[in-house]
Amino acid sequence: MTANGQADWFRNFAPAPQAPVRLVCLPHAGGSAGYYVPVARALAPRVEVLAVQYPGRQDRRHEAPFTDVRLLADAVAERLAPYADRPLALFGHSMGATVGYEVALRLEAAGRGPAHLFVSGRRAPSVVVEERWHLATDAGLVREVKSLAGTDTAFLDDPELLEMVLPVIRADYRAVETYRADPAAPRLACPVTALTGDHDPKAAVEHVLRWERHTTGGFTAQVFSGGHFYLNDHAADVLRTVAARLEPGVVGVSRAAG
Repeated sequence: MTANGQADWFRNFAPAPQAPVRLVCLPHAGGSAGYYVPVARALAPRVEVLAVQYPGRQDRRHEAPFTDVRLLADAVAERLAPYADRPLALFGHSMGATVGYEVALRLEAAGRGPAHLFVSGRRAPSVVVEERWHLATDAGLVREVKSLAGTDTAFLDDPELLEMVLPVIRADYRAVETYRADPAAPRLACPVTALTGDHDPKAAVEHVLRWERHTTGGFTAQVFSGGHFYLNDHAADVLRTVAARLEPGVVGVSRAAG
């Protein structure tokens, strides 16, 4: 761990010191940095991946999880400052997309905006859908998580493991379900790429396409077959899209536009 705590927040599973760009990956609700190990290994050495480890999970399990997206974004953006020696791009899935959007706003306000924002499996910030899973019973919340079929959910059937992880999942759900975008927030200057599944119960395609209203830097969208965790079945295609957007020439244009 470094003196100012950067090592607590970011995991570098495949160091790529010569890469021209860093991709900061933000996990979904209940997720951890380890979800992005395959991404880091696949993109190195062209792109160096920094996976964010939110408080409250794995080696940070003794820290209180955030229950407010904006406060979480404050913390991430602040700790990214030492990594600004190279262009930064952001990739967030589900809750991570919302956090990534708020981080991008903060980076641009500080004059070091990201080269690109990738948002996956998440409706645009301007779309409000009332959900209250964070207030559900433990059994109800577990059913909700299992229904999304993101990863192996067998651990949710283990009482001891469930006791450890459920408070973190509930905190994440509270953060994202109580989040409301600031209607006065400026549009991002960086390009935005939105990716989603065509049967995602959390992100209807028409709601994902509204991300276009949140940027002046160019918008593209890609729809895959599948549900909320479509990217588990389309990892190669998603990685190709990300790598193509982060080619040195594209990054250079994005930085200039920002």
